Amino acid sequence: MNLKKIELLAPAGNFASGIAAINCGADAVYIGADRFGAREKAGNSVKDIASLCEYAHKYWASVYVTLNTILTDAELPIAVRLIKDLHSAGVDALIIQDAGLLEMDLPDFSLIASTQMHNHTPARVAFLEKIGFQRAILARELSLEQIGDIRRHTSIELECFVHGALCVGYSGQCYLSYAIGGRSANRGACAQPCRQRYTLFDGRGKMIKADAHLLSLKDLNLSEHLDDLIAAGISSFKIEGRLKDQLYIANVVSYYRQKLDAVLNARSLKRTSSGKSHIDFTPDPFRTFNRGFTDFFIKKRNREMASLNTPKSLGTCMGTVSRVGKDYFTVTPATETFCAGDGICFFDSADRLTGTPINRVEKNQVGENRIFPDKMEKIAVGCTIYRNHDHRFIKILTKTRVARKIKIRLTLFETDAGFMLWAGDEDGNEAQYDFEIEKMPADKKEMAIATIEKQLKKLGGTDFVCSEVKIETATAYFIPSRNLNEMRRQVIERLVCRRAQNRPVSFGAIEKNTVVYPEKKLSFRGNVLNQKAAAFYRRHRVEEIEPAVDSGTNANDMSGKAVMISKYCILFQLGVCRKNQKSPDLSEPLVLMDEKGRKFIVKANCKGCEMEIRMES
Repeated sequence: MNLKKIELLAPAGNFASGIAAINCGADAVYIGADRFGAREKAGNSVKDIASLCEYAHKYWASVYVTLNTILTDAELPIAVRLIKDLHSAGVDALIIQDAGLLEMDLPDFSLIASTQMHNHTPARVAFLEKIGFQRAILARELSLEQIGDIRRHTSIELECFVHGALCVGYSGQCYLSYAIGGRSANRGACAQPCRQRYTLFDGRGKMIKADAHLLSLKDLNLSEHLDDLIAAGISSFKIEGRLKDQLYIANVVSYYRQKLDAVLNARSLKRTSSGKSHIDFTPDPFRTFNRGFTDFFIKKRNREMASLNTPKSLGTCMGTVSRVGKDYFTVTPATETFCAGDGICFFDSADRLTGTPINRVEKNQVGENRIFPDKMEKIAVGCTIYRNHDHRFIKILTKTRVARKIKIRLTLFETDAGFMLWAGDEDGNEAQYDFEIEKMPADKKEMAIATIEKQLKKLGGTDFVCSEVKIETATAYFIPSRNLNEMRRQVIERLVCRRAQNRPVSFGAIEKNTVVYPEKKLSFRGNVLNQKAAAFYRRHRVEEIEPAVDSGTNANDMSGKAVMISKYCILFQLGVCRKNQKSPDLSEPLVLMDEKGRKFIVKANCKGCEMEIRMES
């Protein structure tokens, strides 16, 4: 495939984190409006979104709005009014899940199919392309081979997650939160029961694994696979994290900007936005929130996916406790130093995560660092120590002043009436300004030329940096600094206007055709909550449609139904996969019990290498 430009897409929980993402090099950000987003707690006003668009568009960066919950019949017209407001605010695209919106009268908008639409096969993604979607966000579980297969059968833009929290179940197909507490993931209110503790029993009541976070995954990190993903056909790399703080965003976006730029340079590819971010820190994803990292299924299934002992952030592994004193301990190997204000955590003898802040660090006579925590309780020789609050690093991030600058060139020409200043930017935009003035040859030519170059390069208060000044005049002239400043200011204003006029904008429109949907029957997993969505699927030749569980039609009786389907398998994670002949013979049914005593049936679909979690009948 002849790839176009490559995009780094970052989360924006609010206006401030969106600005941080843009400043640190994001080519696009995605943000939730005040309603209908899959992160209920990450809503923003249209006014704030409009301000973010204005800022992002200076760098030709894009803003996408997540309107990716399923909607009731009463909510559809409200959503359409919101969409029209977002269109007027300058939003570049919508990320949606509900097919009912495709039956409404929408403005010409580029539409992105949310991963909640379960975009996991070539047939499903090809269908989205045929009805007018510009982009599909792929299921996180796909391997490089599967992504490549989708690319070979489609030409739609493909976006994939590369970093952040992972849902253990297929996105849009998990009903566990709704089944046990009425909080629907497809309505933006997931209670995250996958992060709780569970105990696994076999059919005879034998305990297989007790009191562990059996459904809690580590965080995704595909930073070492960016080149492979481009080769497979990905053009947008997405960082998860609309509920993360501004410091996390700055750190992770800066890290991926550097990693991706190295790949793009090697492949002679370009990014989708303008400007270069100049940061004054070394980004490191281990130094802000992380549960440990996994590359999930991008290459092959492995047993490094789950965080069985905790769903909380561990941070950086600092070493092992080698000695314990009355009020201090030491760590080996001492590759990194602690400081007062750090927060540490560790697993106690019962495998429970506990932690404490560091009050001070002292070096003894033999150069050994003694670490004095607030509490010594449960710290023992052999404990692995993690730093989950890096005081120095957070302080650096808090004080950092990131600058993003667009590279331009300036040339001064001589005219009959004075001078003309020309400006050209890295995207091929040009502007010029003619200035009438009496031309006075300089007595000190070298000084005059140096002054001209110095004054024209003074772009500190703008979004530009000058890489080159050329002076194309018959002789060296004396030009007062105030006149040079005026020429520079005027040409920059014109260049800004030209950039706004030439900013690439794509408009999409859904084609109301009768392309056949890949399935003839839709169970409740089709998430059809409104009549418009039902009409959409009927038009695309779906013959049977079961209402979404959120409709209440079947919400009171989830017994026996699979409330989660996952490519991750507890049995494989625990080393008792049935495909392994050395695994113990476990009697059916396998039972998962949560901390409140609720029971679920674990069914391993070994042929498809998937796991189902079913409500107990």
